[in-house]
Amino acid sequence: MAGIPIYRTAIRPEWIDYNGHLRDAYYAVIISEAIDALMDRVGLDEAYRTRSGCTLYTVEMHFHYLQEVKQSDTAEVRTRLLGSDRKRIHAAFELLRAGHSGVAATAEAMLLHVRQHEGTVSVAPFPEPVSAALAQLEQSSATLQAEGPLSRRMELRPSSRAS
Repeated sequence: MAGIPIYRTAIRPEWIDYNGHLRDAYYAVIISEAIDALMDRVGLDEAYRTRSGCTLYTVEMHFHYLQEVKQSDTAEVRTRLLGSDRKRIHAAFELLRAGHSGVAATAEAMLLHVRQHEGTVSVAPFPEPVSAALAQLEQSSATLQAEGPLSRRMELRPSSRAS
């Protein structure tokens, strides 16, 4: 297995384009829902968001479209945590068609932890339990190899703002 299973969904009829396959924008919807599942897994769930006013913003995302996804398919998403620091997550996602070989698409995302308060948004460090969950997920996925391409430039770089 190339990643940790994180999300699964049927392909909805309204997601299919005039070519008979998944419209490109809906690959992003599926990955966005997988990011929500990742948030739940590491403790950034709805209760946390309501209590803290904190959430994740997607600051960058790259896609590779590799195979057509049809309406009859079920999408499965696997993830690997490529890195994290006090405020950011660098995650890779592989979208597969259940029961088919090969990866249909890959996505790579840079996610930023922010606090939303009285109409302002500011970057905020993760609470310790979330940092620990991220470290565990990163360790669990460290030896898992990508089945599809990743971006060549997206990475966590040391920054005085991220410390």
